[in-house]
Amino acid sequence: MGWRERLGAIGVWRGVGLVDAVLAGRIEALGYGTLWLGGSPGADLLAAEAVLDATQTLVVATGIVNIWRADAAELAAAYHRVQARHPGRLLLGIGSGHREADAGRARPVEAMSAYLDVLDDRGVPVTDRILSALGPRMLAMAAARAGGTHPYLTVTAQTRQARATLGAGPLVAPEQTVVLDADPESGRRAARAFLSRYLGMSNYTTTMRRAGFTDADVAGGGSDELVDAIIAHGGPDTLAAAVRAHLDAGADHVCVQVQPADSDITPALRAIAEHAHL
Repeated sequence: MGWRERLGAIGVWRGVGLVDAVLAGRIEALGYGTLWLGGSPGADLLAAEAVLDATQTLVVATGIVNIWRADAAELAAAYHRVQARHPGRLLLGIGSGHREADAGRARPVEAMSAYLDVLDDRGVPVTDRILSALGPRMLAMAAARAGGTHPYLTVTAQTRQARATLGAGPLVAPEQTVVLDADPESGRRAARAFLSRYLGMSNYTTTMRRAGFTDADVAGGGSDELVDAIIAHGGPDTLAAAVRAHLDAGADHVCVQVQPADSDITPALRAIAEHAHL
């Protein structure tokens, strides 16, 4: 069975510090194929191993292991340990973070290449890793040296572009943030509150501009057009439609991140599962 079949069409993205065995079991029971451990999971992969131990079929993916914070040799050793216990259920999402959070970040494409060299030397299969690729050079590396790409905070046009760039083989697995709130104003408020922190990070605002948004769109907390395009907010039909739009644009798999993060995310996940016919 290949990764497309193992991941399933829809997964869940959740900050690694907000995941426990109970939530993982609930996600599996709702019919989702994959749980993405968001943020910067450690190189030891202990969090991923704990989720896999607590579930039966759920795939765990990292979204993403940060190359500036996780030693490549340690990650490779942890990969082999977890893979031996749970074969075929671990996908390594790897990324270079952003310069506002990682002071030592420099020449990320070259740094990623060196990081992948270590994984190659230690026998981590190309097919079992996926890169968070926002720019064209990193996307090219995802095609050449990984199993595909896991973009974050992108729109469906960028999913379509990623598929066109990568071709039919590699995975395209975008994240889609959602807010279950049928009221347009309060839903947009919650969406903007989530998005605002990313508007101070240059790699994300550059990606937004590549998608056609203007300086005015990314200023002042983000325009309504920007917020509505990136964060799906509304009732179950609206959230499910946002997921289907990525799939129709060429994604193999879409992982939903429910906001607000400190809320009970189960109702939104149940609603999406029902309306997306998991």
